[in-house]
Amino acid sequence: MQTTQHILIVRPSRFECNRETTGSNAFQQPGEHSASSHDAAVKEFDAYVRQLRDAGIDVTVEQDSVEYHTPDSIFPNNWVSFHDDGAVVLYPMEAVNRRLERNLSLLQKLKERFEIQQITDLSSFESNNQFLEGTGSLVLDREHRIAYVCRSSRSHTSVMAEFSRLLDYQAFWFTAQDAAGRDIYHTNVMMSIGRTLAVVCLEAIRDEDERNALVKLLKQTGKSVLDISLHQTLHFAGNVLELHNKAGEPIMAMSQRAWDALSLSQQTLLTTHVKPVIAKLDTIEILGGGGARCMIAEIHLPLRNFQ
Repeated sequence: MQTTQHILIVRPSRFECNRETTGSNAFQQPGEHSASSHDAAVKEFDAYVRQLRDAGIDVTVEQDSVEYHTPDSIFPNNWVSFHDDGAVVLYPMEAVNRRLERNLSLLQKLKERFEIQQITDLSSFESNNQFLEGTGSLVLDREHRIAYVCRSSRSHTSVMAEFSRLLDYQAFWFTAQDAAGRDIYHTNVMMSIGRTLAVVCLEAIRDEDERNALVKLLKQTGKSVLDISLHQTLHFAGNVLELHNKAGEPIMAMSQRAWDALSLSQQTLLTTHVKPVIAKLDTIEILGGGGARCMIAEIHLPLRNFQ
């Protein structure tokens, strides 16, 4: 299935603006770290978890360790992805301090509930300064085996080729830039794929042929397109994730800033496809440069059979 009701989310121990990532992440607004910013992020995190659970999502919460300095641990989707054939993929990360987020003991815990058949570790590409940051770099159409990926310093063709070979995905590459002409660092801040709806910032794709090819492929695969602007993208309107709850109903995880950035007609289109779960994530978005989608690693693994 394209969506899942099972997700992993990591509660931060020392949240702050990661100075190692600001060079490529224009969504971050660096600020001085303080206990109050960490406390505000944790408060937002805990409220988000409650909202997702109230909506019928099965949320696995992992507490980040204090052993390492991992200010971006709240964004686990960049180091790991989980697939419905029992595959787990570990990814090469651009920022050195983000590589410490990879947590093999967490995978052992997940084995208590889910079937893990094999673990593929792509982190060796880091030695060649080649990266692919999970479902930040990759927006996956799991039903049609298409990986949408925008070009940036965090997404390299060699790693993508290996991912495609191992998991049998077709890569669709394109260039996406912000208003200042900077490459958008992660595909998932300007694009999201659900069962019947695709949210995408077409304005960011300057090349007309690439833009038209993307729209054509989305429509060929049965998606309605919600086109958002660069301004809306800066407010994380593209950093949204469709899930489904225990009743099978489609849920859209998104932030308050993302929802407020949408026009009334865009909100109406979105709610014809999904029920939004809207969380206040201002501190996490401003200092971390990631939002509601970045905080979630979807668990598509099969559940264990205990009979």
